[in-house]
Amino acid sequence: MSRVLVLNCGSSSVKYRLYDGDEVRDNGTVERIGEPGGGPADHETAVRQILAGLDLTGLAAVGHRVVHGGTRFGEPVRIDEAVLAAIRDLVPLAPLHNPPNLAGIEVARQALPGVPQVAVFDTAFHRTMPEAAAMYAVERDTAKRYGIRRYGFHGTSHAYVSRRTAELLGRPYDELNTITLHLGNGASACAVAGGRSVATSMGMSPLEGLVMGTRSGDLDPAVIFHLRREGGLSVDEIDDLLNHRSGLLGLAGANDMREVLARRAAGDEAAALAFDVYCRRITSYVGAYYALLGRVDAITFTAGVGEHAAPVRESALAGLDRLGIAVDPARNAGKGDRVISPDGAEVTVCVVATDEEREIARAARQVAEAA
Repeated sequence: MSRVLVLNCGSSSVKYRLYDGDEVRDNGTVERIGEPGGGPADHETAVRQILAGLDLTGLAAVGHRVVHGGTRFGEPVRIDEAVLAAIRDLVPLAPLHNPPNLAGIEVARQALPGVPQVAVFDTAFHRTMPEAAAMYAVERDTAKRYGIRRYGFHGTSHAYVSRRTAELLGRPYDELNTITLHLGNGASACAVAGGRSVATSMGMSPLEGLVMGTRSGDLDPAVIFHLRREGGLSVDEIDDLLNHRSGLLGLAGANDMREVLARRAAGDEAAALAFDVYCRRITSYVGAYYALLGRVDAITFTAGVGEHAAPVRESALAGLDRLGIAVDPARNAGKGDRVISPDGAEVTVCVVATDEEREIARAARQVAEAA
């Protein structure tokens, strides 16, 4: 049973997990990296501290989460100098995420020179989307020159959850059509046909799509021009507004769905509206992906909000009975991986805990063993 270390370097944190086969031997998170009075000064220091504290005897591979793989990477790959250069070239498309991903890779390669290093890309699962799903209606030469297209994100989560849904239902993965809803502080929907992503809500960046904790999601592009011309906001100020001061935070003053639900229950009108906007956006994507798939076998909620906020699950799917979609209140109130739709429902509604690190470990092990 091979041992695999997973390093998930975020913009201000590093999450790690050491597997011995399927068993987790060690795990943790280093947070507040680079923050005054916070954690380590930078990601390099954080990763060195993590490696120093682990027993890495018999390590078969290190799996690295890399947010953006562009159009080049549709599968996990063993990291060499050419792969590193390609990830660096993609930094303009993921300026907050690819640099810390690179930092983790470089430290691990130095510390563990004989161990295969494997990059697992958030965007890779969505490389199976047809061009009609990936292309924006922007002048073609301009789009090609600047890499403007839909890439999609949360790929490791959507891959794991759609596969886990098939296991939960005892159905062949390559025969199941699923809509997966990854609802955390970041949120995205994905239409999965027989194990292949055919549509997803995030686009060139993680800003597009569903309403999120601090991100606006779908927006008329003219809003940006209006804010620049009429409000005098700079490009950086607009970027900050849409990525860090919008979504639930902008509508309700809180980016945590638990707080929004508590305020809503207490009669806060802003929180109630934020909840409705959030759920209505999910409903619209479920309907759109139902039409694209033609047949939907399952809808699965995952991530922090998706796994724990029963009112969101109920409201997001309310009124879809004619599509064979319904939620059983008693099952919805339960816990763990489970079916929450009534017996005999045409579309099975599930809740599945995501495990992106386990998906990364699985992919890293496969690449290392194939080498």
